[in-house]
Amino acid sequence: MATLKLEIVTPEAKIYSEDVEMVTLPGVEGEMGIYPMHVPLMTQVVAGEVAVRKNGQDSLLAVGDGFVQITGDRVAILTDMAVKADDIDEGKAEEARKRAEARLQEKLSDEETASVQAALAHSLAQLNVKRRNRR
Repeated sequence: MATLKLEIVTPEAKIYSEDVEMVTLPGVEGEMGIYPMHVPLMTQVVAGEVAVRKNGQDSLLAVGDGFVQITGDRVAILTDMAVKADDIDEGKAEEARKRAEARLQEKLSDEETASVQAALAHSLAQLNVKRRNRR
């Protein structure tokens, strides 16, 4: 069976680097499913969940905003946040969500608002992945 090399990289580290059967990721135009031999593409990734199928098993990761480069045999995601479902601390993510929502009620500069909205998107992505992974 044909595979793709999936690499997910953040400014801190390479989070994921394995051969997989399929990747589903959150693009700016909506969710995209990537199989081997996909047409070359470069686009933005938005905060959400990446589903990875390997050996017939699906696993989830939470990702932040970034970019993806797709070729026929490779998917490279560059993002500001990536966490495997098993590594997400639901309590901390819930606290971060509450803090971000509270901060958005304050009078903030445009830059602060953008930063808080990004933090909120990160925490929501993590919560969605963690809660969906329990099912």
